[in-house]
Amino acid sequence: MPIKIYNTLTRRKEDFVPLDRSEVRIYVCGVTVYDFSHIGHARSALVFDMMRRYLRFRGYGTRVVRNYTDVDDKIIKRAHAEGVTPREISERFIEAERADMASLGLLPPDVEPKATEHIPQMIDLIERLIAKGFAYQVDGDVYYEVRRFPDYGRLSGKNLDELVAGARVEVDERKRDPRDFALWKAAKPGEPSWESPWGPGRPGWHIECSAMAMQHLGDTIDIHGGGIDLIFPHHSCEIAQTEGVTGKPFARYWAHNGFVNLGAEKMSKSLGNTLSIRELVKRHDPEALRLYLLGTHYRHALEWGEERVEEAAKALGRLRAVVTEAEKLAARHAAARPGSRALRRGGAGAPALRGRHG
Repeated sequence: MPIKIYNTLTRRKEDFVPLDRSEVRIYVCGVTVYDFSHIGHARSALVFDMMRRYLRFRGYGTRVVRNYTDVDDKIIKRAHAEGVTPREISERFIEAERADMASLGLLPPDVEPKATEHIPQMIDLIERLIAKGFAYQVDGDVYYEVRRFPDYGRLSGKNLDELVAGARVEVDERKRDPRDFALWKAAKPGEPSWESPWGPGRPGWHIECSAMAMQHLGDTIDIHGGGIDLIFPHHSCEIAQTEGVTGKPFARYWAHNGFVNLGAEKMSKSLGNTLSIRELVKRHDPEALRLYLLGTHYRHALEWGEERVEEAAKALGRLRAVVTEAEKLAARHAAARPGSRALRRGGAGAPALRGRHG
């Protein structure tokens, strides 16, 4: 029976046919490490961990890459507030994120690249985009010109004329079009920076994932995953950047998980309404949290509720009881087999067997 997967790009379920069955290439957008990971991050990580495990169960090999965004305005802001370096902030929360995901029983990705370790690859990618006419320089900044890529916005189901500057696409009067997005940002006082052909600066958010995915998985990958909020602009920009350079499809299947909502709002750090993983695992069995988070279809929004996790814990208790009884039954059957150790030494299975056949 073929595996089917809902592809955000085509808006339909499709048969899953990877480039190479022995190594399905999966890239999942990870966290920006300026604070502790919350239950929304946990849901996304669990969804793609589940996909990976199921593919392995079906006999596929996998290579999973989940990145860390470790250079960002929010990291810099927190570093300034605490009087430490941005690197200290990012390393602190990378370590915390790994511990939090391990507490939920997630398999670690095969590769966990950091954006700051891939600056040369990002610069090379930007240079190629400029050479191909997809990007332009303005006073040390470099922007991607979205009108050069007619399919921009296809992933979100929008065309160019419907899109407006927003989210993490920055407004700048120097742009040729307000929808153009930053590939490279000129250095500002007090911020980390790297040397580049356009002067010192740091990468834009979107170029980071394109560079890391291409470095570790190649020009075309099988599954690109992340939260539904990344469809636009982040993943739309990744497609434009990567395909602008390679001329090949970036990802064969795009998969996105729904939000975890707290009341009427999605859960997010920017809204200040998060529930950290490390606090929740103190109150709840981590396996109950897993069962709860995976109990709703991954593309649908999930309403958070402490009582719902408690219900999941009760369901988990029933499942554990069934497993325990099954293990006991299997042990009795094994002991009752002719020639078993239990029979040879007159163990617990021997009297019942002699009584049945005697």
